Amino acid sequence: MRIVVCLSYVPDTATRITIAPDGRSIERQGVKFILNPYDEYAIEEGLRIRERFGGETLAVCVGPEGAKEILRTALAMGIDRAVLVRNDWVLDSFGVAEALAAVARTAQADLVLLGRQSIDCDSFAMASTVGELLGYPSVSVVSRLTLDADGNIVAERDIEGGKEIVETRLPCVISVQKGINEPRYPKLPDIMKARQKPIEELAPPPSAPRSEVVRLELPQRQRAGKILGSSDAEIAELVRLLHEEAKVI
Repeated sequence: MRIVVCLSYVPDTATRITIAPDGRSIERQGVKFILNPYDEYAIEEGLRIRERFGGETLAVCVGPEGAKEILRTALAMGIDRAVLVRNDWVLDSFGVAEALAAVARTAQADLVLLGRQSIDCDSFAMASTVGELLGYPSVSVVSRLTLDADGNIVAERDIEGGKEIVETRLPCVISVQKGINEPRYPKLPDIMKARQKPIEELAPPPSAPRSEVVRLELPQRQRAGKILGSSDAEIAELVRLLHEEAKVI
């Protein structure tokens, strides 16, 4: 079985983000980038499926030179091969999907795995877009995945207020959710070996942008809330605040 795991190179959630002078991107100088946390579950799921059915796993990331670090993390966890589609923050989400689909197509992937979303752009559309480009069925936000030797898949996915069971077959694209497994920690010897493994580098396919960033703004700091009781005096104070400070009545 040929399994492709798609990875995203994202800013650490603990990093302080500032807007670049152009007003349309973040200031990347000094920002720590990491493997998208949801993608760790995709790596683990790919490894477990390979361990059960055999085959090969391939990790692919669309990003700059620094993204090789997260590919080495995947290699240390047990991924067989890694590919970097070199892109220095130029492609939009559709362009990234086209690049991922091109690698999966060349690899003749039976199964494409992704995390449910990236924690930076948060578009939530990558799995369905890659599936459409490949002509594969796609199932998103999967929290439980069952695969048999005949290529039949039963996927349990999270929906608002409950669960949904989807049945499909290979080849397909699956995005996974936290809770589907517990990602393994790479051991020190595997980390050292991963540093010596080659990472193939490719150019992205030609892509016409489908979207444009017009402006970025940091979220406004919310004002502190006030908690009042139910006495007549406190109700009167609430009415005064709504009238004089919030100016909504």
